[in-house]
Amino acid sequence: MFSVYITGTDTGIGKTLVSCALLHALRGHGLSAAGMKPVASGCERIDGQWCNADALALQAAGELGIAYADINPYALEHPLAPELAARDAGIEVMLPPILDAHARLAERADALVVEGVGGWAAPLSASLMQADLVRALRLPVLLVVGLRLGCLNHALLSARAIAQDGLHLAGWIASHVDPEMARVEDNIAMLRARMPAACWGVLPHVQDAGPAAMARHLRIPVLA
Repeated sequence: MFSVYITGTDTGIGKTLVSCALLHALRGHGLSAAGMKPVASGCERIDGQWCNADALALQAAGELGIAYADINPYALEHPLAPELAARDAGIEVMLPPILDAHARLAERADALVVEGVGGWAAPLSASLMQADLVRALRLPVLLVVGLRLGCLNHALLSARAIAQDGLHLAGWIASHVDPEMARVEDNIAMLRARMPAACWGVLPHVQDAGPAAMARHLRIPVLA
């Protein structure tokens, strides 16, 4: 089974777009693919349950008929750090519900794309880091690098932190989030030279671009 954990150099740098594009690319290779957002803060009430826009996007990009609760086991109302949003809801984010939902998804799909929260070091709870979750799920990590000033520092620090946590960085994807960024190609070249993993693609800055269109910019090594 193809399965990967998506993290980023920061929040708001295109993790969901990358995750959905990856799902489209996998399905384009004939695989049944499902997305998962274990923890999501910032939700609205839809048909009696809390739903997050990113998780709904993953649901739409993946296989049909998968229950929202399996895609997003922890849907937290307030748009805060998960630890704070969970505290406001009177709950604590714990591994067992996430592992159970992941196991159910694994029975339904050939490939899973699991999207994290914020950057790599963003905690899930007072006692649970994303590294703990990735370790429990036994997943390789794919880093989304937001292309803007400072991206070299953020990318290299993130890669170092992932390695120090004893986890495998399978690759990285550049997401062009700042259309005014200078010397973009030079920055990408420096990232390619310094990052300890292969580049899986560069997503251009396109207004209102959908994940299906972005999928053609990805190259998944195991499927190439």
